[in-house]
Amino acid sequence: MDLLPPATEPPAGGGAGGGAGGGAGRRLRRGVGFRSLKLVTVSMDESLPAEPVGVAYGRLANGLTYYVRSNPKPRMRAALSLAVKVGSVVEEEDERGVAHIVEHLAFSATSRYTNHDIVKFLESIGAEFGACQNALTSSDETIYELLVPVDKPGLLSQAISVLAEFSSEVRVSPEDLEKERGAVLEEYRGGRNATGRMQDSHWALLFEGSKYAERLPIGTEKVIRTVPHEAVRQFYRQWYHLSNMAVFAVGDFPDTQAVVEMIKEHFGQKAPASCPPPVIPDFPVPSHIEPRYSCFVESEAAGSAVVVSCKMPADRIKTVKDYRDSLAESMFHCALNQRLFKISRRNDPPYFSCSSAADALVRPVKAYIITSSCRERGTVEALESMLLEVARVRLHGFSEREISIARALMMSDIESAYLERDQMQSTTLRDEFLQHFLHEDPVVGIEYEAQLQKTLLPHISSAEVVKFAANFSTTSSCVIKVVEPHAHASLEDLKAVVLKVNTLEQDNAIPPWDEEQIPEEIVSQNPEPGSILDKVEHPGIGATEMILSNGMRICYKCTDFLDDQVVFTGFAYGGLSELSEDEYTSCSMGSTIAGEIGIFGYRPSVLMDMLAGKRAEVGTKVGAYMRSFSGDCSPSDLETALQLVYQLFTTKVEPREEEVKIVMQMAEEAIYAQERDPYTAFANRAREINYGNSYFFKPIRISDLKKVDPIRACGYFNNCFKDPSAFTVVIVGNIDPSISVPLILQYLGGIPKVRDAVQPLTRDDLKGLPFKFPETIIREVVRSPMVEAQCFVQLGFPVVLKSTTMTEDIHYVGFLSKLLETKIMQVLRFKYGQVYSVNVGVFLGGNKPSRSGDVRGDISVNFSCDPDMSSKLVDFVLEEISYLQNEGPSEEDVLTILEIEQRAHENGLQENYYWLDRILRSYQSRVYSGDVGSTFEIQDEGRLKVREALTPLAMQLALQRVLPFPCRKQFTVVILMPKPSCWNSFKALLTWSSGGFNRDAKILAGMAGAIVLAVSLWRYSRSTLRS
Repeated sequence: MDLLPPATEPPAGGGAGGGAGGGAGRRLRRGVGFRSLKLVTVSMDESLPAEPVGVAYGRLANGLTYYVRSNPKPRMRAALSLAVKVGSVVEEEDERGVAHIVEHLAFSATSRYTNHDIVKFLESIGAEFGACQNALTSSDETIYELLVPVDKPGLLSQAISVLAEFSSEVRVSPEDLEKERGAVLEEYRGGRNATGRMQDSHWALLFEGSKYAERLPIGTEKVIRTVPHEAVRQFYRQWYHLSNMAVFAVGDFPDTQAVVEMIKEHFGQKAPASCPPPVIPDFPVPSHIEPRYSCFVESEAAGSAVVVSCKMPADRIKTVKDYRDSLAESMFHCALNQRLFKISRRNDPPYFSCSSAADALVRPVKAYIITSSCRERGTVEALESMLLEVARVRLHGFSEREISIARALMMSDIESAYLERDQMQSTTLRDEFLQHFLHEDPVVGIEYEAQLQKTLLPHISSAEVVKFAANFSTTSSCVIKVVEPHAHASLEDLKAVVLKVNTLEQDNAIPPWDEEQIPEEIVSQNPEPGSILDKVEHPGIGATEMILSNGMRICYKCTDFLDDQVVFTGFAYGGLSELSEDEYTSCSMGSTIAGEIGIFGYRPSVLMDMLAGKRAEVGTKVGAYMRSFSGDCSPSDLETALQLVYQLFTTKVEPREEEVKIVMQMAEEAIYAQERDPYTAFANRAREINYGNSYFFKPIRISDLKKVDPIRACGYFNNCFKDPSAFTVVIVGNIDPSISVPLILQYLGGIPKVRDAVQPLTRDDLKGLPFKFPETIIREVVRSPMVEAQCFVQLGFPVVLKSTTMTEDIHYVGFLSKLLETKIMQVLRFKYGQVYSVNVGVFLGGNKPSRSGDVRGDISVNFSCDPDMSSKLVDFVLEEISYLQNEGPSEEDVLTILEIEQRAHENGLQENYYWLDRILRSYQSRVYSGDVGSTFEIQDEGRLKVREALTPLAMQLALQRVLPFPCRKQFTVVILMPKPSCWNSFKALLTWSSGGFNRDAKILAGMAGAIVLAVSLWRYSRSTLRS
């Protein structure tokens, strides 16, 4: 098994993009099936079907609505839901948060299940908690979701019975409520960070004067701590009425009527409540002519941002005319976003990023929202640019080319969805039916929708699109908010900008948009095709391997999982670990600087237009031990994607002053944001303790940025993607070799050889990271200033896997990490109710990734909790791991872990990315010696061998072998705690006792990173809580 970082993430950042999609049956060139799709003759006044198409739909005598549809993707799985048209907005003042508490209690105890037995049952059949069993509460609704296997008799019926329990049998006892309060409180505390405070503030401003402003689903801390169980039970009985509910079942079952009968069996005998169903009141949101303004100062903010929101009544699509208007509205936001992106890539731009969207906020209201992230002290300039661009559209509209690009992008999306109509995920279809029940969105079927779009899109004019710019008027219930880490902008500044732009618009003093010239072809001159030097078939994995004349190795696998998808990754050994300390900072910035300039020979803003209507994405990554490029495209756009790869290898990126200046500004803002973030000091210290004080693990400081040499950075990036003979490329998807192989030979085989090329690195040549886990026990508390108290805990344990048992132990690590996560979750959340979630992470890249050396790394346990409970919870974790090492897990525990792993494996076998990753791992494996088929087989046999041997005793011995035994002899604990204020410190000094302070600590798993402020501000994660 390899130790290298995964290289098959969908491409992002630095890449080039198009649309996305869903699909059809035979392996045809993309577009043939769609081009033959007939247009429809429709009247604009024609009504769309009120009942959903393609689903068994009905209503039981007791009022419950049901939706059932057979769908084969994924195989032997069913996506189930129970939706309730009730959310937090119906709560009374002393009930704030109760709707969300009910949702938590549903998984805790019902009339048939106690002590989270529902969770345990679902996990025992492979439905992992969180991923396959979840729920959400929003202002207007509550939704329970399950994704369950249906390959064994009785599983589907039992899963539907669980939803039936949720509908009317949730047990709300004092004991149940007390046990769940801690988890809800931790979810509440976790939301009281910078992002949560900003979202809450914006939400209150948006809905001022409405009950929605005061009914965020998480509720208040006081209610969560003190609400009596009688009040929770009363809310449940009052609002959970079958007439307000619907059950959904979409999955791989042959007989939909049999599933309908199951629903009738489990729900039909439930009599409607004796009292009439509650009338769900309407909660109006008042409009306002004058804009509302806010200058929000958040000392922990990840950056400066501007949000402009314009509210309007939510519209319903009832007729073809309504549908046409919705298409024109989408074209408006698409065309506007193209402009906003181009502005962000100008010299000295007013913002780093900016986007526009329409979003349904609450049942009666939707909003047009435009958000930007900008440099500090730049919010006023950003706001002016945003308002000015919308005003420019109102005055001058969009050009025909802009409309054509937006139309092409939307046509590409619907074409992809149509081609993959028979391969749509069951969860996607289920969510469509949910929207029909909750919001009366029409469900007309992808075939008819594709016909409608193909008929209507070509005839939507620029004038139709431009009219939607009027919805962005500052007199249309507009809310303007800036967020800054330090106060710079004032309300007067914001009002002055609005007045200035409105005056310019009234005076017609805003000039038209100045369009760029766009090249026609990505590759100006087609390269001379390469040839195939060697070709090998690998029937065990259904793949073909070719060595090209320029030395590049190609492995392709044809699949029929998605008709409109081809994915690929190329990798070569040699990455950032090869660099000296003097080079590291400059070269680590290479990808960022080069990406801003344009790694495919064109500036990103130009390339965006060149790719309009195509679904082709390519991105790059330079990691510790290797560099890679990854792509995702439609089969018909494979040529475009391969052209991008050719351009990547043949473009010499040269730094230009303006682009470098923008990158450095963005980097500075990111560093300042990290320094404001309470978690940064904690993450840095945890990394230093666990991995050493090497420059490789140190954060970049402002002083480091000043040492960056842009020429060296771009030169390093150019050298990373220069020699084709160093790269192995794996391609998976709907490939027709008779079409694809000639394209591969032309654009990959046509990449020129490098003269006097240095022999490519092998994994044995690489320099390992300077990693050394502490040999003693380390406990440390990191105190950081915080607006509101947060606490995160990380326990780390060193891992050493011996070379001789590597093939099997690598699989044991996967099973062990899932076992630890499951058992610690059971203890900390289900038993003690003190955490919201637990994450167990694995790092195995801590030494030179050679073929023969041992593998070193660590396993970490991460969670957030009440600061006062952190030390006690650390002890609980150590006790649980000690118990597992000394007594072993139960037979039930092992069977559950095996089932979860098997179900994930079965799902993966139906996905292109899963196969791409597995083939890449075979090439990167230490047992690989030239035959990828044999390596794949060895890895597969290793997995099966471990599965067959995985008994409680085997798991116990693996825990003793992989982790320090006993676990208490070697570990680290790092905790993030709030830094007390001077007054609190003084009070603590006065009350200090000889007991002192226990330095046991804690840390978080999802320490991943930077908050994307501009987007998250208006996204309503605070108004929709998943549990």
